[in-house]
Amino acid sequence: MAAAHSDTLTAPPASHSADTSNRIASGPATHVASLPTEEAVPLAAVLSRLPFRNAERLEFEVKYGFLGVGRAVLEVLGVESVRGAPTVHTLFIVNGGVRIYRVNDRYESWFDPRSFSTLRALQDIDEGSYERQRKFEIFPERKAFIENDKGEAPSVAQPLDEGSFIFFLRTIPLEVGKKYEFDRYFRPDRNPVTVEVVRKERVKVPAGSFDAIVVRPVIKTSGIFGEGGRAEVWFTDDSARVLVQLKSKLKFGSLNLYLRDRRSGAPWTEVP
Repeated sequence: MAAAHSDTLTAPPASHSADTSNRIASGPATHVASLPTEEAVPLAAVLSRLPFRNAERLEFEVKYGFLGVGRAVLEVLGVESVRGAPTVHTLFIVNGGVRIYRVNDRYESWFDPRSFSTLRALQDIDEGSYERQRKFEIFPERKAFIENDKGEAPSVAQPLDEGSFIFFLRTIPLEVGKKYEFDRYFRPDRNPVTVEVVRKERVKVPAGSFDAIVVRPVIKTSGIFGEGGRAEVWFTDDSARVLVQLKSKLKFGSLNLYLRDRRSGAPWTEVP
């Protein structure tokens, strides 16, 4: 069922006052903090405070430049165990492009709902002539990761991948004019991840019209959130922080996502 034409989308309230990184940066316009582990808090209580729900599904219309040429899906698949630890499993798919340049990307992430640390990630990236399939096993407790069948490599204490990063953004305070930095991307040499909150505006998409907060996230990688893409992301200006629009510049033009339909999902009533 399509989302109603309204100012906000409803979801369980999220706490946007928690600190969200592990590095202190100087300067009045930069905020950096650290999300508490909350090991003593029951998992069900942790899940209930997330700004997204179990089985939430966002469907997007994809336009490459001015052409309507594809679709994207951002979905919460549920709670699954990774090496004995409960994780939230999410999926982000983008399919679109034109004849000379196509994007077919698939990101799957399994992250700890307490710290948002990624424990496992799958990336199947197909952008133009670039193709790469990767599986990452990530070990926050020893700051390490393994890519495919390669040897162990150093990581960070609270690692994020591209997929979990999208959901992590929904949990942090977003104040216009502030720039947030996080030493949390799982490949240490590509930190810091930066998030600049640039403005608030009302945006109209196929799902309706919404008051939104616009942010510019940058990860030192190629792809949608890469440095050259100057991506902008529109989240609803409410506790749910639903992604309603995304624009990124790729090699042969801009890739734009517009929310078309939303399934809000169900309460987190079943946990392993």
